[in-house]
Amino acid sequence: MHLPTPDWLDGSMAGYVEAAEAYFRAPVQRQSLAELAGRYRALGLMAVLLAWDAETATGRPRVPNETVAAACDAYPDVFTGLGSVDPHKGDAAVAEVANIAALGLRGVKFHPSLQAFAPDDPRFWPVFAACQEHGLLALFHTGTSGIGARQPGGQGIRIDYAHPLKLDPVAAAHPGLTVVAAHFGWPWQMDLIAVALHKTNVFIDISGWSPRRIPPEVIAELKGRLSEQFVWGSDYPFIAPERCLSELDDLGLSGPVRDAVLRGNAARILGLPAQSTGS
Repeated sequence: MHLPTPDWLDGSMAGYVEAAEAYFRAPVQRQSLAELAGRYRALGLMAVLLAWDAETATGRPRVPNETVAAACDAYPDVFTGLGSVDPHKGDAAVAEVANIAALGLRGVKFHPSLQAFAPDDPRFWPVFAACQEHGLLALFHTGTSGIGARQPGGQGIRIDYAHPLKLDPVAAAHPGLTVVAAHFGWPWQMDLIAVALHKTNVFIDISGWSPRRIPPEVIAELKGRLSEQFVWGSDYPFIAPERCLSELDDLGLSGPVRDAVLRGNAARILGLPAQSTGS
């Protein structure tokens, strides 16, 4: 989930939020970290907080990795986190990956569309190699984007950068790197499924979607042969975790599959105790 605080919503996302709200058909809720921690504690969930750095492509302020790390330190029972680096920053990005590891964060979030970079371009691979070296997972936005949706030119955001096939060479070249494809790559979900079937270090995230609207071919793989490679998320503050959990209950998941998707798989790749749940 993203920070529902003014530094991200009214800073990094200024001018983007309105299009995203229309796309998700719901207003975003601004909350303090204390309020957010209370909400997740009441739900018995652990939130995976995301930092943000797309300065080169957007000129917008970053959400520093230190901000997320401080939130995790303040509320360790309900928050863990992923850092962010701007791949265009070269050696500084590689160095920042080491800082993310030193801060105790669990991985690095990339948004190819908003950061305007192609993951399959080898000039960015030193950043991914650093993630592998430091034992950090790499989470990539894949597929279309609610940010810029239904706007002229998509507000300049290119969704082709987020095609899930661009992760195939990344996963092949870095077999020790856990690659997580957020939002299951729609409308290219079958391409992502093919990649995950081929490479066991590729995981599929179902966040950003109302579970009842997830395509049946994705649900079939989640319930079947790829159940150990799926993780759930809400994409809050765009979709409420309560709604996700309620709709997931309606999918008829078996006990072991539900446990794996809601808890076990995320705990394993994040290096958390098995009772923790990523959201």
